[in-house]
Parts: sequence; C-alpha cells; structure tokens
Amino acid sequence: MQTRQFIPFSEVKNKKAIVVDSTHANGVMLSHWKGAPTPEGVKDDTSAAIVLNALRQELTDLDLPYVTANHFDIDGFVGVWALLNPELALENEELLRQMALIGDFRELDLNHPLAGEALKLVCWINGKERELFYKPFEADEMEEKEAAQCVQKFKYFLREFTRVLKDPDWERGAWEDEVGGALLGYRDMYKPDTKITRHPEIGLIIIETPHPLHYYALFGRTQGFDMVLTCYKDNKFELEYKYTTWVDIVSRPTLPRLSMAPLAARLNELEASGRSWTHDSVTDTGPLLRLDGDKLTRSEAYANPTEREIYTSSIPVEELKQEVVQYYQQAYQSIQPKYNWSWKELKELNKQ
Repeated sequence: MQTRQFIPFSEVKNKKAIVVDSTHANGVMLSHWKGAPTPEGVKDDTSAAIVLNALRQELTDLDLPYVTANHFDIDGFVGVWALLNPELALENEELLRQMALIGDFRELDLNHPLAGEALKLVCWINGKERELFYKPFEADEMEEKEAAQCVQKFKYFLREFTRVLKDPDWERGAWEDEVGGALLGYRDMYKPDTKITRHPEIGLIIIETPHPLHYYALFGRTQGFDMVLTCYKDNKFELEYKYTTWVDIVSRPTLPRLSMAPLAARLNELEASGRSWTHDSVTDTGPLLRLDGDKLTRSEAYANPTEREIYTSSIPVEELKQEVVQYYQQAYQSIQPKYNWSWKELKELNKQ
C-alpha cells in the first residue's frame, strides 16, 4: 500500500498530490466542492466520505505519495488523516463519516449508534483548535492566510488524532463542555416549546424555539433541508442557507441559492427597531440574513448562535415567517431542484 505524507498546499504546484476538500490543477481531487473533478464512482456528500469510498474501492488514482488541503476543518482533516492511515480509517469508517457530517453540515443525529462518539471527537478537535491555534475563519483577519496557517493545525491533529480516536475519554476535559452544550440543545429541540414547520417545496425549515442553541443541536432536525429560519423569543430571527448548498451533494437534488437582497429590502421596509436587515452573498459558506449582520466577522458568523448577539425585531413572528415563505415561494416557482448547480448557473440565476 502506498505510504503517503501531508504537504502544505503551497507545495502542490511542484508535487502532484491527492487534494482533499479543495481543488488544484496538479492533483487528484477528492472534494465535494462545486465543480471539483472528483472521480464519478466515489462521489459523496462530504469530502471525507469521498476519501473513504476511494479507499474502499482501492482507486488507482490514489497511487501518489502526497496529500494536501488548502484549509483546516473537520471534514477535510478526516479525509487527510484517512489517506495517511487507510487501514485504521476503514476499520472506523462509519465513525469517521459521522464526524464529517457533524463537522461540515452540523447535522447531529443521535439515532445513529456512533453519533455520540463522533460528537466527542468533533468537539475535541474544536476545543483543541480554539485552545492552541485560532478559530475557523480567523485567518481571514491575519497577514498569513488560511492555506499557510492551517499547516500547523494539520501537523498537530495528524499526530494526536489516532490516540484520541482509540479512547476519546482520555481527552474528556477538552470536549466535555461543548458536548454537554450540544446535548442539552438537542434535548431542547424535542421539547414542547420548540415548534418545527417544514416547507419542502422551497427547502425551508422553520424552527421556533425559546433561545439560541448550539449548531449541532439546531441543525440536528434539518436533514433534507437547505434553509433554516430560526425564530427565538422576543422576535429574534436568523435565516441561513446551510453549507449543503455551497458544495455538491449526491444524496438528493437541491434548489439553488438565491440572493437574499430583495427579502432584506422588504424586511427593512417593515422594520421599525432602528436596526437594519443585512445579508451575506450567496457565495458565502453559510449566508445569514439578520439584523445588523454586517457587524459580524466571518468567524463570528460561523460560530454558534449562542456566541453572538441576536437583536429584537419590531416585526411580529407570524408576519416575518409569512414574508420569508412568500418570498421564496415566488422566487423558486419556476425552478426545479437538481444535482450539481454550478457557480456559473447560480450567478446567472441571481442576475435575473
């Protein structure tokens, strides 16, 4: 079996490598990014799952000595680690697949028998990342950008992960608080004062719950949906496109992302709080529509809703829900779901 090593992304221009959760012309790509030329027979929803499929099928394209990625996140890390530890990866395949789903799509499903163990490992990575390095997207604000900065994260976690995988409880101190918060939020999602309304024709799920929750809990009931409108007490709202529409997934067709600008303009006509509804670009990893969202950094927007202030709107909850649903019902009325929307297609649609 080919012995491989991780190299910084900057070196792939001179060394042909397996490129995980990223793209580069001088590589074999195992990535769910839009338009990535991933071999057809191994495509999956997450990049880590693509890697595991390729290992399981003994894909001949994997006969390369180098592995790289241009950023650090859980999905990409799991894929890189699996390529460096193929036998152990296949022994723990389902656990690793769950890690990637929780880490990338934030969809914690405790009905899966390995989801609890996967959550511990994900939260261990989150905790150590915050303690020893920098938070996701904080490199945007630094002189040295993510592709260069993330190398130190990869070196640390590639060295330590195998040990923790074998017994996560040895590192309980690093994951216990976040796991506890996610599990408490998961319980809240099933309480009587949490109300779920689904609009599958527009890919929207509306969650009405008293207070903000950890993303792993909040999105735990959103499988199959790509937009989440959260409505908290005191008329606090956020609308978000999930990461499921930033990438190509194979498990189901999706609707394309459409600009939130007209909806934001309409809500600003109704808003009397003195604050403004703002929206992110459709090319953002997880575009948010919220009051005063332009004051958030990318790192703050990526963080859990529990970690950012969400402002009270003057718009009553029923009216807000109606405006959001009507906007997307009209916007999507002549568009059918499909697989693999390209960025070019999205830009053309949004011009219209």
